[in-house]
Amino acid sequence: MSPRRNRPRREDAERLDVERLRHGVAAVQRWRDGDWQVRGISGGASAKTYRCPGCDQEIRPGVAHVVAWPADGRGDLTDRRHWHSGCWRARERRGPIIQRGRGPRHS
Repeated sequence: MSPRRNRPRREDAERLDVERLRHGVAAVQRWRDGDWQVRGISGGASAKTYRCPGCDQEIRPGVAHVVAWPADGRGDLTDRRHWHSGCWRARERRGPIIQRGRGPRHS
């Protein structure tokens, strides 16, 4: 019988480091509307298209962006929003966004 290992194997540690690089490490940011957990997402980490709430444009797979959710711990996964990095940084300087393509069309 071999002795028990208390340290993770090197391969496991390297895999975890790669995952952290791909998905980023969440950090709390303070804004006027409260504290937010914000995590940078590398371009290769997303395989889905998201809609940025800052500009109402798509964030396509392969585009680096940020994910933000309330830091108070009361939210759930549905409270996470994917933002273009520039839109997230500029969100307090912009007015409300008019949602396009979400309702009936008027001619």
